[in-house]
Amino acid sequence: MKETIEYYYNIDIDNLEEKEGKYHFKYQNREFFFIFYNRNLEELDDILLCVKNMKEKGIDVHDVILNRNGSFLTKVNDYNYILLSLNNIAETYDIFDIVNISEKLVLNYSNSKLYRNNWANLWSQKIDYFEYQIRELGLDKNVVKDSFSYYVGLAENAISYVHKFNNNFINSNNSKIVLSHRRVFYPNYKLNFMNPLSFIFDLEVRDIAEYLKAIFFSEDDMYEETISELKYYLKVKTLTFYEYSMLYARLLYPSYYFDVYEEIMNKDRNEEDLIKIVKKSDLYESFLKKAYLEITKYAAIDKINWLTD
Repeated sequence: MKETIEYYYNIDIDNLEEKEGKYHFKYQNREFFFIFYNRNLEELDDILLCVKNMKEKGIDVHDVILNRNGSFLTKVNDYNYILLSLNNIAETYDIFDIVNISEKLVLNYSNSKLYRNNWANLWSQKIDYFEYQIRELGLDKNVVKDSFSYYVGLAENAISYVHKFNNNFINSNNSKIVLSHRRVFYPNYKLNFMNPLSFIFDLEVRDIAEYLKAIFFSEDDMYEETISELKYYLKVKTLTFYEYSMLYARLLYPSYYFDVYEEIMNKDRNEEDLIKIVKKSDLYESFLKKAYLEITKYAAIDKINWLTD
């Protein structure tokens, strides 16, 4: 891979490190990452436009580097790779930063290929596939089999919550569609948060919910910290009723479980990694109950009876 990068980008690499499919090196005091392009090809122009707009607004997003052929994509063994450059990869962003950065890039046209907001249908399709996968491939995975139904139940609650809202209310379009991410991690390092291959456009509460879930499952006991962050967000932000409801829907949806599940089924992780998540299921239910109570101080969102009674 070293020779490929040197050839296509006309640079000399002293030391190339590979970790989890990312190739990292330093050149002229900058960090470079040569990574698999994991997005649809049709989305590339919109991703590049997003990078351009962010830089114009003073946001230090990763640079996307052209290769010697004038392309942003480099083919390696029939797979597309992309070279990203950045500084200060260990810089972190908190919940205030998430809000501040997202509001600098608001989607004012509906035809962006990065636009997401059809959560219920996407979740339903994913659950249908997972259930098929478990039947066909999950017979030897005891931790997955023992826990899967519970998290599918949570997901179905989230799906019903979104459907119920969309069937009974009209979103008056007061909810802004802003810069968002496929996933948000904790700690929220610049390396991930400013990676343009993670960019999408969605409701602001998407990133907030994913960040809160990432905090909760990052350590053994992060209950109070997660509640504190949620309280802070609700205090400083005024949301629409729709946004308050969708914040709770995303907190209900167990993306934290399904992300690990997918890696297990792809043989990238050991299923024992799920045990830490499963052990916190009761505590996360307590968090969901507390989160509901906190959100209802601002909006009378629908309750989930088995969680809140």
